[in-house]
Amino acid sequence: MSKSRILIVDDEEGMLEVCSDTLRRLPDVEIVTEGSSARAAQRLGSESFDLVLADVRMPGLGGVDLLRLGRERDPGLTVLLLTAFPTVETAVESMKLGAADYIIKPFLPEDLLATVGRLLEQRQLVAENRLLQRQLERTYAFGSIIGQSPAMSGVFGAIERMAATDADVLILGETGTGKELAARAIHQHSRRCQGRFVPVDCGAIPEELLESEFFGHERGAFTGAHSRSMGLLEFANKGTFFMDEICELSPRLQSKLLRALQERRIRRVGGTAEIELDIRVIAATSRNIELETREQRFRIDLYYRINVGRIELPLLRERTGDIALLVRHFVERYANEMGRTAPGISADAMELLQAYPWPGNVRELQNVIKRTLAMSSGSSILPDDLPDSIVSTDRAAMPPSGGEGFFGRRDEHLAEFERGYLHNLLSTLKGDVAAAAKEAQLPRGTLYRLLKKYGINLADYRH
Repeated sequence: MSKSRILIVDDEEGMLEVCSDTLRRLPDVEIVTEGSSARAAQRLGSESFDLVLADVRMPGLGGVDLLRLGRERDPGLTVLLLTAFPTVETAVESMKLGAADYIIKPFLPEDLLATVGRLLEQRQLVAENRLLQRQLERTYAFGSIIGQSPAMSGVFGAIERMAATDADVLILGETGTGKELAARAIHQHSRRCQGRFVPVDCGAIPEELLESEFFGHERGAFTGAHSRSMGLLEFANKGTFFMDEICELSPRLQSKLLRALQERRIRRVGGTAEIELDIRVIAATSRNIELETREQRFRIDLYYRINVGRIELPLLRERTGDIALLVRHFVERYANEMGRTAPGISADAMELLQAYPWPGNVRELQNVIKRTLAMSSGSSILPDDLPDSIVSTDRAAMPPSGGEGFFGRRDEHLAEFERGYLHNLLSTLKGDVAAAAKEAQLPRGTLYRLLKKYGINLADYRH
C-alpha cells in the first residue's frame, strides 16, 4: 500500500520537531513540515495529503483557516488541530468546518500517536468502503459452484491445483458458465483467502474511467477529481484481483496493465510515486482469446503473462447431468429468499429443463428458475409454469419453413400430420398426457413441446 502523507504546520520549530519525530514511529507514513501557514496553504492547493496537523494560532493564517481552505479543495481531507488555548467557540467552529479532532498543548507523544493512528485508520476504512460500495453496485455472482458431471470434476481438479500455487490464471468460458465463481473458489482455497477478492467487469465500466478505476488517481488529475482515490489494484493488495472480460480492454490500458503485472507496481493517474503490489491476478474472457491475439486486438505479451494457469469451463449443455442438481439448488435458494416453501418439480417439467439447450448457460437457468418461482404459487412446478421459450423449444420439431419447393411443401404436410395426429390422440385419451406419451412412444417433454407449438389446450380434451 502507499504511504500516508501527513502535513504538520506550526510556527514553533520545537513543536514541528516533536510532532514529526513522534509521528515517524507510525508505519508507512511520509511527514512534511511547514513553519509558515502561507506556504502550507500553497501546498494544500497543489499536493495531496491524508492528514493535516495544524496549530490553531499562527501569524497570518491560523489552523481554522487552513482547515477551511483544505476542505474546500479536498472534501475528504482529515484535519487535526493543536491548541494551547482551547475555547468552546473554537471547538464548535472547527467541528462545523469538518475538523476530525483537536489536541490540547502540552500533550503526551503517545496521545498524539494514538489519535493520528486512529484518524488514518478511519480514513483508510472510508476509502475502502467507498470502493466496496462501487463494487456492490455491480452484480457479479450467483452462488457456489455446483456439479457432479465428469466435466465439472475436471474443473474442480484444476481449481484445486491452481489454488495451491500463486500463479496468475486465465479462465475461459461462454457467458454464464461461472467464470467468477471459479475465480472465487481459487481465491478461497489459496493462501490469500484472508485477503480481499476484488472483481471488476472490464466491459461494464466506461473506457474513460477504467484507468482511474484500476490505478486510482491523485487530486486534480482530471476534471472532477476533487480528492485522492484508491484504485482497484491497490485495494486488492495481499489478495486476488479478478478481471472479467479482459479482452474488452483498450490497447492503451492493456499496455499499462502489462507493465503493472510484470513489475507488480502501479502509479496513480496524475501521480509520480510508485506503489508496490502483492496480488494474484485471475483473468477471464468469453471470447476466443487466441483469435484476438492473432488478429492483434489483444496483446500477445499480455496473453502470455496471464496464461500461466488455465481453466476452461464447459457449457451447460455439455453437463446435462448437472441440470437437475442446479434446478433443485436454485429452487431452494430463491424459495427461501421469497419466504415460501420450496415447491417440488414434476417429472415433465424436469424433462423439459433437461432437454433445453441453454444458450445462456447456468446464468440463464438461474434466471428461469427465479422467474418461474415468482410467477407460480403451486406446490409443484409444472410444464405450464415454465416460460414459453423452454416449453416450445424442440430442434426436431421446428416451425414450418413455408414457401414453395420441396422442403416448404414437406414442412406444411408434416405440420398438418402432427396437428391431426395429436388431436385424434388426445380426443381418444381425453387429454391424458401420460397415456398419450406412452401411446405415441414419445417422451412427455417432446409431447408438451408439440402441444405448445400448435397451441393445443389440454383442457379442451379433458371435458
